[in-house]
Amino acid sequence: MTNNYLTPNYAFADMLPDHASGSRVWDIHGKEYIDFAGGIAVNALGHCHPALIDALTAQAHRLWHISNIYTTQPAQALAKRLTENTFADKVFFCNSGAEANEAAFKLARKYARDHFGADSGKTEIIACINGFHGRTLFTVSVGGQPKYNRDFAPLPGGIRHISFNDTAALHEAVGAKTCAVVIEPIQGESGVLPADAAFLQAARACCDQHQALLILDEVQTGMGRTGKLFAYQHHGICPDVLTSAKALGSGFPIGAMMTTDKVASSFSAGSHGSTFGGNPLACAVGCAAFDIINQADTLAHVNRQGAALQAALNAVAADTGVFKEVRGQGLLIGCVLADQYAERAAELNKTTLRHGLMTLAASNRVLRLAPSLLLNDEDLQEGVARLRLAVSAF
Repeated sequence: MTNNYLTPNYAFADMLPDHASGSRVWDIHGKEYIDFAGGIAVNALGHCHPALIDALTAQAHRLWHISNIYTTQPAQALAKRLTENTFADKVFFCNSGAEANEAAFKLARKYARDHFGADSGKTEIIACINGFHGRTLFTVSVGGQPKYNRDFAPLPGGIRHISFNDTAALHEAVGAKTCAVVIEPIQGESGVLPADAAFLQAARACCDQHQALLILDEVQTGMGRTGKLFAYQHHGICPDVLTSAKALGSGFPIGAMMTTDKVASSFSAGSHGSTFGGNPLACAVGCAAFDIINQADTLAHVNRQGAALQAALNAVAADTGVFKEVRGQGLLIGCVLADQYAERAAELNKTTLRHGLMTLAASNRVLRLAPSLLLNDEDLQEGVARLRLAVSAF
């Protein structure tokens, strides 16, 4: 690519994609790649799934946009699917994970104000160090990573960070001033770090004790990625608020904040909104994606292929010594670089691309994989073979 007309906040890879199908991508020169990155956990059904194309095409001939002065059948249909299969009673649609989290944090503050009064001081949000919740000023402040927020100070206040999986710190932090605790069931951007069940259960108990809301950010872990529809369903707890995006539209931009009737009532008419949120095109695609993902066969496939991929990656680790740990759940997997290769994940990520494999780097110590939930045996085996070649070159 000789000319770039976009702002320089992205460091684009040295490859220009042209078309794709399933777990395969071709660049403008016709070179083929196996996609283990999945559009950063977005392309849950791979590329150009026929059912999604059909849903988008059919809706495109009916209605594109009508504004939130009205509701639409696709929006109600997708919300119905989400509420009937989770703890939630109500859904707020938006366009991204950041917007879903922004809505969740605003709702938590307003809920506390409505129920405890403006003078209660119940405004503090407890979040985790090295969390990631989006790139708006509010969400990047809640995410505990200075590298993403330090250049945008002054940052919003009333946010406190604790160590991830530190139950003692959680008990110490949550109190009368806490309006919400927000946790990712697996910290994706920070290296695919799963939350301990005890940590999540303690968060639920602390929120109950202090009348705070438990918000689970499932933007990356939701919609089948961990082998269940949402990751919280592994741990025997229910949140008060859950955020979803990425795989929800399986490539078409959409986000959702889901909550209970009691909490949703604080979003009174006009208190929040999104011009494009819940637009018919996105929701029609979301319905088609949901109907494929939320099948027992699909979720069983995720668990089966996740186990097979982890086993293959552990074999690579044993044979090469490049990885000291392979961790994750379902088809969200992190390969932690051995100490002698620490801080070189970005370099390895570039090397895999040169060998025809698309991967992700996380925290620069972890090679992150988030392939299609429909990843077949042939693409899995070919992807691992290409990874072996890349690791040898690395």
